Amino acid sequence: MHTLKKFIPYYSPYKAVFFIDLVCAAAISLIDLAYPQILRTMTRTVFAGEPSAIVKALVPIGIAMLIMYIVQGLCKYYVSYQGHMMGADMERDMRQQLFDHYQKLSFSYYDQNNSGQMMSKLVSDLFDISEMAHHGPENLFISLIKIIGSFVFLFLINWRLAVPLLVLVFFMIIFSYSQNRRMQATFMDNRQKIGEINSSLQDTLAGIRVVQSFANEGVEREKFKRSNENFLRSKNDNYRCMGSFMSGNLFFQGLMYLVTLVFGGWLIAKGQMEVADLAMYALYIGIFISPIQILVELTEMMQKGLSGFRRFLAVIETEPDIVDAEDAQPLENVKGNVDYEDVSFHYSDDDTLVLSDVTFRIEAGKSVALVGPSGSGKTTICSLLPRFYNVTGGRILIDGKDIRHLTLESLRNQIGLVQQDVYLFCGTIRENIAYGKPGASMEEIMDAAKKANIHDFIMSLPDGYDSYVGERGTRLSGGQKQRISIARVFLKNPPILILDEATSALDNESERWIQHSLEELAKNRTTITIAHRLSTIRNADEILVVADTGITERGTHEELLAQNGIYAHYIEMEN
Repeated sequence: MHTLKKFIPYYSPYKAVFFIDLVCAAAISLIDLAYPQILRTMTRTVFAGEPSAIVKALVPIGIAMLIMYIVQGLCKYYVSYQGHMMGADMERDMRQQLFDHYQKLSFSYYDQNNSGQMMSKLVSDLFDISEMAHHGPENLFISLIKIIGSFVFLFLINWRLAVPLLVLVFFMIIFSYSQNRRMQATFMDNRQKIGEINSSLQDTLAGIRVVQSFANEGVEREKFKRSNENFLRSKNDNYRCMGSFMSGNLFFQGLMYLVTLVFGGWLIAKGQMEVADLAMYALYIGIFISPIQILVELTEMMQKGLSGFRRFLAVIETEPDIVDAEDAQPLENVKGNVDYEDVSFHYSDDDTLVLSDVTFRIEAGKSVALVGPSGSGKTTICSLLPRFYNVTGGRILIDGKDIRHLTLESLRNQIGLVQQDVYLFCGTIRENIAYGKPGASMEEIMDAAKKANIHDFIMSLPDGYDSYVGERGTRLSGGQKQRISIARVFLKNPPILILDEATSALDNESERWIQHSLEELAKNRTTITIAHRLSTIRNADEILVVADTGITERGTHEELLAQNGIYAHYIEMEN
């Protein structure tokens, strides 16, 4: 019930459709209930009269029933069309809400969760929720009307026969409830296992080039087979519960027919029931059992939908670590002065310090380079500036303003990031460059490409700027992808720039081109560079050596060489 209470508000935008749907469902049910009663009444009145009277009565009765079934048909059309569309609309709304929430979640969430599981929640889980949203209330409403209506008529026809049937229904409800609780766990496990299949598939397809280069197709087949078999075992448990549930309910339905025949026959023998009434009883038992079968199927649908909705809620109710403060102000008219004051950091799930008391200042338009061993915290220092993570001690200032009191959007709009691992979206070169400034003109895009030294290459392609880059830019070389990412930042034109080992994965030829583009990009911008090749940062205004959770050396290239410390050792190794 707690879960259902959270689900009900999603009906709010579609209240009118929902209530008309229920009215139509009620009309369909009442018309089904009316037929046996009409037949019973006519048997006792019209059909017991003269032949001429019977013929005369058939015309108005036939017209009335024709109108009745036309109304029922129209109601069924509305329920089938608009009811399903209501479920689809709710699915769209929830998918959009989930996607929007994914966009808000911090890096720490993505560090701990698999993208395949996230996709499963976005696609397959929401489909089951949509089916539940439409069919759940409608089928429940139809079933309750038919069950209650049938029982009312069964009691009116002969209460003695209705009592044992009511006792059977009571035991049937107890049985269904106990089985239902077992099914909940199996459906939730199904959701988890199909998510694992999606995770395995996404991981393998994304890394297919690595897989084939190592001839490890057999390894991946085994990994996927394990996920696939685990899902099958989960389904086996699930279907075993369903089998018990449905066979048990079918047994109870058979008992109802048995009681009706045996006890009804005994009542006829005792003169406490008419033969015609037993025939009516059989018709109403059929109407009564039909919604019970619907409820049995609805239980499966509800469990699938609710298990999917619980997974949906688990994401929606996850609060982002990084949010705007209540007093957050937009960052405007940026000069580019950056200050790290006694900055410390550790991940939320680990108390081990990554950074401790890091302090340095970058004057507007100046450059600082970070060097040090892998894992020393260089990338973390850079990730804290755009608030991909929050500092756990100290503060970071831009133009004297604590970044925690600035709006995230305005903060990140003033920072350009060029990374070693370039991500290009599946689309055209033009679309990927324009990602730096949505809505940019073609002239602006071409100007950015020229500054990144990639324009001539683009124009040599058959489709020019409309050439497709492939998934993650697979149709381009590493250097070409990197220059497109640099063009993005040129187009964004931020006053602060972060270069995170932007040339470390490139060959010497590509590195020369990229380094020239980066030097052009860094002009008159406050720049933080993480360097892999120390030759690229010799002209930095200050070089910081990061090790042992903090800054161990600092100075210009010449000053650090004179200290004959870690930096001098790195230079000697590189030479």
